[in-house]
Amino acid sequence: MKNPPEPPAPKDPNAPDPHDLSIKFTIIFGLFAIIPLVLMFQFLSFRKSQSPTEKPATTSSGPVAPAIKFKNITTEAGIDFKRESGAEGEKLLPETMGSGCAFLDFDNDGDQDILLINSTTWNNPKSTAALFKNLGGGKFKDITAGSGLDVPMYGMGVAVGDFDNDGKVDVFISGVNGNRLFHNEGGGKFKDVTLVAGLAGGAWSASAAFFDYDNDGDLDLFVCNYVQWSREIDLEVDYKLAGIGRAYGPPMNYAGAFPYLYRNDGNGHFTEVSATAGLQIKNKATGLPMGKSLGVAPTDLDNDGWLDLVVANDTVQNFVFHNERNGTFREVGATSGLAFDPFGSPRGAMGIDTGRFQDENTLGISIGNFANEMTALYVQRDSMLFSDDAMSQGIGAASRTLLTFGVFFFDYDLDGWLDLLTVNGHIEPEIAKVSPLQTYAQPAQLFWNAHDAIKKGGFIPVTTERAGADLFEPAGARGSAFADIDGDGDLDILITQASGAPRLLRNERPKDQHWARLKLIGKKSNRDAIGAVVKARIGKQTLTRQVMPTRGYLSQSELPITLGLGRATAVDEAVIIWPSGTKQSVKNIQPGKTTVIEESGN
Repeated sequence: MKNPPEPPAPKDPNAPDPHDLSIKFTIIFGLFAIIPLVLMFQFLSFRKSQSPTEKPATTSSGPVAPAIKFKNITTEAGIDFKRESGAEGEKLLPETMGSGCAFLDFDNDGDQDILLINSTTWNNPKSTAALFKNLGGGKFKDITAGSGLDVPMYGMGVAVGDFDNDGKVDVFISGVNGNRLFHNEGGGKFKDVTLVAGLAGGAWSASAAFFDYDNDGDLDLFVCNYVQWSREIDLEVDYKLAGIGRAYGPPMNYAGAFPYLYRNDGNGHFTEVSATAGLQIKNKATGLPMGKSLGVAPTDLDNDGWLDLVVANDTVQNFVFHNERNGTFREVGATSGLAFDPFGSPRGAMGIDTGRFQDENTLGISIGNFANEMTALYVQRDSMLFSDDAMSQGIGAASRTLLTFGVFFFDYDLDGWLDLLTVNGHIEPEIAKVSPLQTYAQPAQLFWNAHDAIKKGGFIPVTTERAGADLFEPAGARGSAFADIDGDGDLDILITQASGAPRLLRNERPKDQHWARLKLIGKKSNRDAIGAVVKARIGKQTLTRQVMPTRGYLSQSELPITLGLGRATAVDEAVIIWPSGTKQSVKNIQPGKTTVIEESGN
């Protein structure tokens, strides 16, 4: 039997009412809960106002790239051009290897103009390069006729640079059986000075680069030469594929070629010095030229203030020419880790570019390779030691089946981290008949640098849903370049094809002021400041960028440097290391504008 309950204790008239305490605690607790939420809302609103791009979305499988579309504006921009490959059924190898393009400001009006390189028919040469003047607002006008650039030649690549430091950019065009140098006379006119300058060549030349290898203040010229080729040799090789018959073949059955290195003599003339400079690498077994060079990247590998050369070779080892600072180079490809793939084999390399995509000090080198060889991404371990991290960085598996020509680093979303674009296309139009997994026309690939979204960093392939269908429309793509064509701060893209029209793709990123552009003018250094390094401090991050128009395959991108500020609103300081060795600090850099910086001193 249970005991009866005890009567309740008498209520203390001075004790607080529990109901009142409950209300007070509820109010106090609510305030403590609401205040952090208000502060967080304000913080997120501030961060959003500081962010130039949409916050990267996250799915169940991880982060995805920001939604930034690229729109094909070729026709509306006024770019009416078609590359003539010369193909008439004989399937001669040069027909499928060209050609390049360039962004350049030939009239010094601050806008980036376009130069498209052309080839011709073999028996009746008529086609010429095409020069398009930027009218502003994404519109261009063809001013080729009467420009002096309207000279028929079987063109391949282009290099742009002010070789005589007169303030006007000049044009070098490489080609099959001869090259040409055009001096910018001003007023939209160019003069052919090839013979006077000593740059006619005579080989099958591919990518080329103006750079100052001896740091004497004027631009020298490096020219890749591919293979020893003629129509007769091509027909004798007679490459065939089962089910197709005669086909465009790889270069294994052609002898290699030495590159050209032209030292600028300072009087409008160049002297070819590849032999004395140590650039003529021979096959030890045959004594013949080893190189089958298609792409070149001038870069300072060991930060000693002297530009080195990394050369992409097709089916033979890549070259790394270290600048010995005495007018000569030493080839160190094998010991640097850049000569071969991770298994010690050469690949079919085409385009090449360099960029510091991880941090301010670590250099990355990307090389586009043949189908089933994947795009390479060599990452610096020491000043002269690299490893191919394409697989771990998210590029290897995604790129394996494609045949990559053009490749370059650029910050398309302006978050401060360099992304990577590759353009692709097979060399054999009928390849699907013998390889069902291959197509001639192939989509480009855009890799977003997910540095802030992935714990260990790396790249994420961008999908059509995020970047739009225009960028990924299949093409027989070859050259590629980037520039801000409309002055809105973001970087637009130009892609060429082996045969057919180019594609000009406008970056549709939302407009804001979270970027800054720098145009450098050398005084003691070469006037274009090619080779200068900019270290821009933006909050806790430091961006390292090099002034270098030579990027990718047969092509040239704009000279000005674009700095993506991410969520920041200002550049705290930019330190410029000029080719002359001068270091210059600049702090009055305005976001949302182009700042012109002249080299200090005499």
